[in-house]
Amino acid sequence: MKLNGKTILITGGTSGIGMEFANQLSAAGNTVLVTGRGAERIRKVRQTLQNVHVFQSDASEPSEIASLQREVLSKFPALSVIINNAGIMRNLDLNKIEGGADVAREIAIDLSGPILMTQQFLDHLLQQNESLIVNVSSGFALVPFSMSPIYSAAKAGLHAYTRCLRMQMKGTSVKVIELIPPGTETPMFRGEFAKEFKGQKAMDAKVLVKKAIAGIEANQDEIRPGLARVLGVMSRLAPDFMMAQITKMSTPKP
Repeated sequence: MKLNGKTILITGGTSGIGMEFANQLSAAGNTVLVTGRGAERIRKVRQTLQNVHVFQSDASEPSEIASLQREVLSKFPALSVIINNAGIMRNLDLNKIEGGADVAREIAIDLSGPILMTQQFLDHLLQQNESLIVNVSSGFALVPFSMSPIYSAAKAGLHAYTRCLRMQMKGTSVKVIELIPPGTETPMFRGEFAKEFKGQKAMDAKVLVKKAIAGIEANQDEIRPGLARVLGVMSRLAPDFMMAQITKMSTPKP
């Protein structure tokens, strides 16, 4: 699918990878819609990307996803592309967590959110001559990162779900693609991992999105830029060794 002249919805499009998608896809002549939770981030996007349409919506809340679907389709009935990008990544020591009320929050945003978004918009996408769902997972879906256990589990689940969705969409108008980023220079990547990732290089978000768009237009089922390709290979050849190496690399030096 050529990404020009399309109407595209990006969840979590007010920062990081999502905002860079919005920037590049808008510049390519697409009608771009983004969602975000925070009012301040939404305000900044409206100032920075004036051609982008912004909706305040929480990608983990079923009622907000349903409201988003009604509003988007009433205003932009030509919608044909959804990029499920919204996500959070936390640094969690499971030995120090008391109770379970908050521990699984990443599952609601990183896994349940894309599934609910897909189901909410699927009937509409199936009616289009050509449509696309892009799920943004992570290299940690292939080799888990022990310091972010719930994020790793959620992204592994999204990887499995995307493969199943792709299989079920065969023979329809809906193309399903998974973007599996390596470590990318974003607020989420640095946020809670300033010590762990200190000195570690990450892919520039502009480079990542450029590679992602090229992969989408080349009709790739899975797009694994940079080190994500290495993780994919090592997850099959030596998964325990690779997980230990990631843990070692991210252990803060005294």
